[in-house]
Amino acid sequence: MSYHINKDGYYGRFGGAFIPEMLYPNVQELKENYLEITRDPAFVAEFEELLSTYVGRPTPLYFAQRFSERYGAQIYLKREDLCHTGAHKVNNTIGQILLAKKLGKTRIIAETGAGQHGVATATVCARMGMECIVYMGEVDIKRQAPNVARMKLLGAKVRPASSGSKTLKDATNEAIRDWINNPVDTHYIIGSVVGPHPYPDLVARFQSVISKEVKEQLKNLGVNKPDHVIACVGGGSNAAGIYYHYLDEDVNLIAVEAAGKGISSGHSAATTAIGKMGIIHGSKTLLMQTSDGQITEPYSISAGLDYPGIGPLHAHLFESGRAEFIAITDEAAMQAGKSLSELEGIIPAIETAHALAVFKERKFDNDEIVVVNLSGRGDKDLQTYMDYYSL
Repeated sequence: MSYHINKDGYYGRFGGAFIPEMLYPNVQELKENYLEITRDPAFVAEFEELLSTYVGRPTPLYFAQRFSERYGAQIYLKREDLCHTGAHKVNNTIGQILLAKKLGKTRIIAETGAGQHGVATATVCARMGMECIVYMGEVDIKRQAPNVARMKLLGAKVRPASSGSKTLKDATNEAIRDWINNPVDTHYIIGSVVGPHPYPDLVARFQSVISKEVKEQLKNLGVNKPDHVIACVGGGSNAAGIYYHYLDEDVNLIAVEAAGKGISSGHSAATTAIGKMGIIHGSKTLLMQTSDGQITEPYSISAGLDYPGIGPLHAHLFESGRAEFIAITDEAAMQAGKSLSELEGIIPAIETAHALAVFKERKFDNDEIVVVNLSGRGDKDLQTYMDYYSL
């Protein structure tokens, strides 16, 4: 079985491009050109140069000794929090803005939940001198105020989404409306492995630098491959990046979703546990919905995980049994974030804290090598930590 995208834009039963007719030219232009452009040696050279000199890659693979002693296993953290802008998101925005330039686009739009993708998009737009519009839910604007300020400081316009749950789903809806109205000069930088084909594959390819580096770094340590690779999953870009070069290898993949206040509480974002086949934002995937097909509002304490769907790659990994899916509550995630902070001096994003919480939920052997993608730093979540722990 293949876990990579096929020629029709599907991962197993999931994927495709289910889009309104007015978006067809935009998506078709990307579909027809993205592979040729991104494989061009000149493009690759510019991309890799910016990843090195601007983003700060390669990011370290850090052995978390005290965390390992506390929870068992040999736990390594892939330090994407040390990327410029504080998260893995910039890997993708660098690649996509270079692609947009090749396609002759002059205006960039994006959606954001936790704000990290918005900051990363605003950052590369400033670097390239391009207009930047970021759509963000009103709820997320309030709980991610530092990132909103960063985007504005970088010259981006932040436009609020006031419909629905006023979070990531709704920001995406607004960005799609913008793209329909501005089809010629605008490129939509989607931040995760969601949306119509070719976006899930495009984003995964740009993020695959993460697993490429992990393989090289483990090899330098004399390790052929890890036993487990763990990542949090909302839409799933950081997970796709660290899984990418292990998809066809005998390595256990663990995907961690947000259970919120409990899977059956009605306040959750654990898509694979309670979702079913549906179409959201142009892609056929697993989706939280009512019996009559209406999208269920997701919930998570983490702004980056409260998306009602999941990327089609991850839906395929779940359905095929290739990856192990675990749902983590708000409480467990917050405890794990505090634990890493106290044991290693690293404050993780609350998204990442969900992945770290697995070590209290699941047992590992002491000699097993486990790599966790530390997808972002916790600066943006400081207010949430302060409120939760009354700091």
